[in-house]
Amino acid sequence: MAITAKDVQKLREMTGVGMMDCKKALTASEGDMDKAIEWLREKGLAAQTKKAGKVAAEGVSYAITADNGVGVIIEVNSQTDFVAKNEVFQDFVKSVATVVATADPADVEALKACTYPGTDRTVADVTADKVLSIGENIQIRRFVRYAEGVSVPYIHMGGKIGVLVNLAVEGIEADKVVELGKDVAMQIAAMNPSFLDKSDVDQATLDKEKEIQLAQMDNDPKMASKPQQVKEKIVMGKLGKYYEENCLLQQAFVKENKISVEKHVAEVAKQLGGKIIVKAFTRFETGEGIEKKEDDFAAEVASMIK
Repeated sequence: MAITAKDVQKLREMTGVGMMDCKKALTASEGDMDKAIEWLREKGLAAQTKKAGKVAAEGVSYAITADNGVGVIIEVNSQTDFVAKNEVFQDFVKSVATVVATADPADVEALKACTYPGTDRTVADVTADKVLSIGENIQIRRFVRYAEGVSVPYIHMGGKIGVLVNLAVEGIEADKVVELGKDVAMQIAAMNPSFLDKSDVDQATLDKEKEIQLAQMDNDPKMASKPQQVKEKIVMGKLGKYYEENCLLQQAFVKENKISVEKHVAEVAKQLGGKIIVKAFTRFETGEGIEKKEDDFAAEVASMIK
């Protein structure tokens, strides 16, 4: 029976085992998927098959500026915080971030197909090895890459939060804006802005905010009787507050809250004799949005003694 690439991919998705081992298993089992899984278990890969179903919601968010000047932020998940602090795991994350910087993969799947540093194997195959050696499910979740400008990384609480700020700089040496970049990155880590600038807020978000503000006034005895046009005018005035809370450049600068981040950046640029623009930022909070499985220990014990 001919073994197709689709068969290999299916077995890999079912077990998490590397592509080459999956192909060997299917060949040895003449294409029978169940027998191929048994073959992998017999070869000592059962641990991976078992771990692949475990929820990986811990891990680290890591950010770097690589030797080629490219900025990368990446999140790699593990099952426990203990493994996230493991030196082997952290070295793996750093190596994968380097791959993103040098190979410029389009997405996570493309990244998995890239060659892992110092080997002739893919990132996916090395990930499978790490799962077996570390004993936990490991998942490369997401990454962002900035190839232009000056990128400044910041890692908070050992990787609980990672931030990458991208600056466009003119007339100033890159190393002189690192301190500013760190300050802005710490601002992002602490304040978690939803947008870079007020001009980035989409109409749907503004309409929803207006709707909420109008509903609040309708439920306020002091405001409910006011004409609708008056309410509309008040809402427009309140949008300024929304921008100050949700847009990075309009937020009060955490180190000097009497000025905005935008004004602080302009002041630093003036002092350094050039131009600095915050072009983009990415903030990853490790595990955000991943539903963590809550194990029922009593039920687990009961199922074992049936």
